[in-house]
Amino acid sequence: MSWLSSSQGVVLTAYHPSGKDQAVGGPRGKGREEATSSHKYGQCTMNQEITKVTEKPPFDRSGSQDSLDELSMEDYWTEVENIKKSSENRQDQEVVVVNEPDEGELEEEWLKEAGLSNLFGESAGDPQESMVFLSTLTRTQAAAVQKRVETVSQTLRKKNKQYQIPDVRDIFAQQRESKEKAPDGTDLQSVRTDENKHQGKDDQASSLVVGEKELIPLVPEESPASETDINLEVSFAEQAVNQESSKEKPQKSKGNDASLPNFRLPKDKTGTTRIGDLAPQDMKKVCRLALIELTALYDVLGVELKQQKAVKIKTKDSGLFCIPLTVLLEHDQRKVPGTRIPLIFQKLIARIEEGGLETEGLLRIPGAATRIRNLCQELEAKFYEGTFNWESVKQHDAASLLKLFIRELPQPLLSVEYLRAFQAVQDLPTRKQQLQALNLLVILLPDANRDTLKALLEFLQRIIDNREKNKMTTMNVAMVMAPNLFMCHGLGLKSNEQREFIMAAGTANIMHLLIKYQQLLWTIPKFIVNQVRKQNTENHKKDKKAMKKLLKKMAYDREKYEKQDKNTNDADVPQGVIRVQAPHLSKVSMAIQLTEELKASDVLARFLSQESGIAQTLKKGEVFLYEIGGNIGERCLDDDAYMKDLFQLNPSAEWVIKSKPS
Repeated sequence: MSWLSSSQGVVLTAYHPSGKDQAVGGPRGKGREEATSSHKYGQCTMNQEITKVTEKPPFDRSGSQDSLDELSMEDYWTEVENIKKSSENRQDQEVVVVNEPDEGELEEEWLKEAGLSNLFGESAGDPQESMVFLSTLTRTQAAAVQKRVETVSQTLRKKNKQYQIPDVRDIFAQQRESKEKAPDGTDLQSVRTDENKHQGKDDQASSLVVGEKELIPLVPEESPASETDINLEVSFAEQAVNQESSKEKPQKSKGNDASLPNFRLPKDKTGTTRIGDLAPQDMKKVCRLALIELTALYDVLGVELKQQKAVKIKTKDSGLFCIPLTVLLEHDQRKVPGTRIPLIFQKLIARIEEGGLETEGLLRIPGAATRIRNLCQELEAKFYEGTFNWESVKQHDAASLLKLFIRELPQPLLSVEYLRAFQAVQDLPTRKQQLQALNLLVILLPDANRDTLKALLEFLQRIIDNREKNKMTTMNVAMVMAPNLFMCHGLGLKSNEQREFIMAAGTANIMHLLIKYQQLLWTIPKFIVNQVRKQNTENHKKDKKAMKKLLKKMAYDREKYEKQDKNTNDADVPQGVIRVQAPHLSKVSMAIQLTEELKASDVLARFLSQESGIAQTLKKGEVFLYEIGGNIGERCLDDDAYMKDLFQLNPSAEWVIKSKPS
């Protein structure tokens, strides 16, 4: 996607509830008006330019006659028509402005988000603070950073800034001199060689050629699905390099043989890490690494990745619709402490489920515009007072309100910063790479957006689980929901008919992947967790050196300090035994012998079996075993984590049983 050609910026609009007194339906397959007009729900105006599309874009069947046809997109265009009709005659607007960046500005912002702002600008000159971070990067990650540093450095020189601009050759000299290693210390080349064995078995799906654009379409759910392990131990960008350099490149499937693979997580003896399992300080490092890895992956595959920044936001500060998620949650948390999903969002889902998820056409059949408008106004006035009559809300109306809530967010649920990156997923050549990119993008979403998206995807899956009766397959649901998440913020695309079709099929495909693979997308790749562990280890070494130097200056006995610095567990716990703390249980501590088969769930079971009285009501899932300290800040352990393997990975850790923070 190209950036704006004008410096006037992009105006994203959302609207207060109102509309025509008519049903928001219409015959399916009916010709539609433009998908990017200026007075439509959640749609955008780009420098007041509007592109008219009076019919469905024609579609080139030359690429694949069977893989994707007009009928398969019918639900998508019907939803676009429903959105258009429901948003006619909107007057009030909430505006988000996205300005065109100056040369180098995007790269400068990227480096700041990656935690590398001291490599340029007024703080530049001594990049040693970032050396620990840079030393943990893979080859492709380092190349992505170097590319951005070079761009910023060139821009600053053009602007004739007076402060020192470091030479990127100096910054990355250490990277080039050191032997190429993976974050866990293994030789990266050997890891790549092993990875090559798994390449080319699962990724390519049938493609549709529209003009010169190649697109991986949705595939029929009846197609037999293959099962493939998804490798989380090797950098995704490094895997892409391996695939490019391998002699036998994966061949694209053709026709009806295409399918979405059943990707699965291979068992990891040290346990799977999911979003929410790590302490905030480690999660911050994960996000920085995920940004660099995503950029490296897009660079390797030749896909442009540009972030965007909302620099001006005018929004309401109260109500339910057209309210930023963070503002809504701040208000809701005063009423329900600890809530992570907007209360109105939760209530709308609950109301839909009360009507039964077996209702045919759920989500696809719209409510009447008059009722939706009136319900919006009544909800705004009575929801927080607790006087709103939910019995008056029909199931299809509740579904329309839920989609309306998503469309009217002042900034998209997938965020202004990363919406274009989500859209660009359709340009990645294989299913596996699309899934890998989505995994990194989910990690990068703000907490409020990510939690709300998770609740939405889980709800959509529950609808799909009833597809035999409600006739809503994953493909149907994806077609209906894609316009509500993607179309609302086109960010200044000057569309033609072919691009309209590409974006429609592409975003529906991305929605399909988000729903199908949601269990995988909230996983933090092991190679990133290993990089965090390595960063923590290097930082501890640096801190120890500084402390020893300080103690020496203060004339303390260094030998005494070093003895005290040893792991305290070594003093009172025999070799092959760990001491587990449970400060909130009746059995507050227990020494446990490590065996090859001992899992985190076994440790929990031993503690809970000794509880009595009220504490006996504690169930699995209410308390968890945590790995704390050593080379990790804090990590909630997967039940299937093998304790001996984990102890070998982090011998300095403490082991504590406690509940998860709300």
